[in-house]
Amino acid sequence: MNHGLTLKIGPATFRIGSAWRQPVDALARLYADYPRPADAIADFTVRLEPAGPFRRWVRPSIFITGDHGLADAAPMSLGHGLLAAEMGMNLQMALGWRRHLLLHASSVEKDGRALVMTGESGSGKSTLAAQLGERGWRLMGDEFALLDLETGAILPFPRLVSLKNRAIDVLAAEAPPERLGPMLAGTAKGDIRHLVPRRDAIGRMGEGAQPAMLLFPRFGHEADVRSVGQGEVFMRLTQASTNYVALGEPGFAALSGFVRNVPARAIDFPSGEEAIALVERLWEELA
Repeated sequence: MNHGLTLKIGPATFRIGSAWRQPVDALARLYADYPRPADAIADFTVRLEPAGPFRRWVRPSIFITGDHGLADAAPMSLGHGLLAAEMGMNLQMALGWRRHLLLHASSVEKDGRALVMTGESGSGKSTLAAQLGERGWRLMGDEFALLDLETGAILPFPRLVSLKNRAIDVLAAEAPPERLGPMLAGTAKGDIRHLVPRRDAIGRMGEGAQPAMLLFPRFGHEADVRSVGQGEVFMRLTQASTNYVALGEPGFAALSGFVRNVPARAIDFPSGEEAIALVERLWEELA
């Protein structure tokens, strides 16, 4: 690869290589406050390669590969190179990480305890986590929550927060413009803009927290709170994990302990402000 960058995010180190300078320059700007151990042994390699012999120059098109890849993945335009790099890091974690139980979830911390939120795409968990991260909570992660197999702690993985469509304006009103990445219009999920976590979240990304509450948020409905039984919680979390089966018995033991010890609720909300009020109330009652 002609251009490259090494990043450490939480416990994972990535080496990103690209045939083009633009994606690496965008990463370097947005990850400027993160450790960049150039001589470190990387956990994963991400490569952004031309999708064909001439696609480096003619209608530049990126194929995402690395230590782990998907042979049938659709190529992406060079204009979405930053998103391609982020997706490449997601792919390596989802397919290759084995040190912790990996949950597709957002997490934030307050007073030494962690709130974990998981749900389908569009449920509002990323936006809610980002808003809480601007309002006195520490953002621990947007894409993945890492559950320690021995201690049961949630470990930070504070990547850039991927804001989509209406969430972009919501966070642009709360976060300074220098912490926002470029607008990536017309992606497969609509418009996307990345948010850099606050410096305290980055500086404390080696500091985990014991989980104190699990939420299943759902945006676009009247405000409501519902209890969720342990059997349903366990099933939904196995579906939200990319490495639960691969981890075997240690994964089962860690997830069983999480489900037994962490109170869970499903919440509906029509707006971010009402969601934050719900979260703060439940945190006082349950955490």
